[in-house]
Amino acid sequence: MKAVHFGAGNIGRGFIGLLLHEAGYEVVFADVNADLIDAITAADSYDVHEVGAGGRTKTVTGFRAVNSAADEAALIEEIATADVVTTAVGPNVLRFVAPVIAKGLLARSSGSPRLAVMACENAISATDTLAAEIRSSAGDSAVTVDERAVFANTAVDRIVPGQDPAAGIDVTVETFCEWVIESTPFGGATPVIPGATFVDALGPYIERKLFTVNTGHATAAYAGFAAGHQRIAEAFADPEVRDLVERVLRETSALLVAKHELDPAEQDAYREKILARFANDALPDTVVRVGRQPLRKLSRDERFIGPASQLAERGMLTDDLVEAIGVALRFDAPEDPESVELQQLLADLAPAAFVERVTGLPPEHPLTPHLVEVVASR
Repeated sequence: MKAVHFGAGNIGRGFIGLLLHEAGYEVVFADVNADLIDAITAADSYDVHEVGAGGRTKTVTGFRAVNSAADEAALIEEIATADVVTTAVGPNVLRFVAPVIAKGLLARSSGSPRLAVMACENAISATDTLAAEIRSSAGDSAVTVDERAVFANTAVDRIVPGQDPAAGIDVTVETFCEWVIESTPFGGATPVIPGATFVDALGPYIERKLFTVNTGHATAAYAGFAAGHQRIAEAFADPEVRDLVERVLRETSALLVAKHELDPAEQDAYREKILARFANDALPDTVVRVGRQPLRKLSRDERFIGPASQLAERGMLTDDLVEAIGVALRFDAPEDPESVELQQLLADLAPAAFVERVTGLPPEHPLTPHLVEVVASR
């Protein structure tokens, strides 16, 4: 079995690539970073160091790497003969990898089994987004693409911090990981990935993860940055930061229970498990790394506006999420281009215009007045 994975970075090697390796796949990493591809090509193995309670080191072997910018023909051939294609490139990059996936699908033998295509991104329905881009790239051959591929959405969860440059291609990760894949598109013939969980309805899992893990992690980053902390674990040890994170996640939990009819006790237990992960002092994650790309994180369907808007539409409380959004507006990290753009937009736009442009909410939305107020009073 062979899997082609787009994104040979830390998440690709330390999470998806690891689980594919453990499932028995030969993993072909595809990336545009020439130095990284050369380093992977030169190595026979790499180690994934799990840190925290029960942590251990796992060794990955049997992989190859392709420079997707310099050797498209080789990548097309790999896709044409693969069983699985996955991505961990970031939601905004999916449109750039779609064309070569389309070419690989069109190059597959008509008698080959359908290729399982799964985008493993921190975004809702990322595979749907990727599939639409692939169909668009295929043009008149879009029908053939659907005949040769199965597109399945996923929910992924593993904290992979910034790495020590001296580590080479080894990766340090937390012990916890979760890869949930919708099973319905496969019609009962799901890929062999023992480390993944296949479910009929993925929506609750995606929102549970995004509105608990990602919302909480980002809140800790922005509140920690505002308080002058450097690392996430350090920030989370601050009682005021932790209090805000806990209040925010109580609001998102209320939404998840109401919307998806989750068991309240099970959601409470899940939330407490997530809070314990943020406190893992063995993870050298920084508030700047976790807080980067604030404009994306403040967009319509993301970790703050997504749950806050749905709560407002239901007439439920949003005070703590709105407070966290206000803290996020103070994220001023010159090394992050989106942070720089955020601060420029705050300086250039009136509060109402800023809210509509950044969050995508119309003026008549019930959450909008609260956001306009927090922008105006920042």
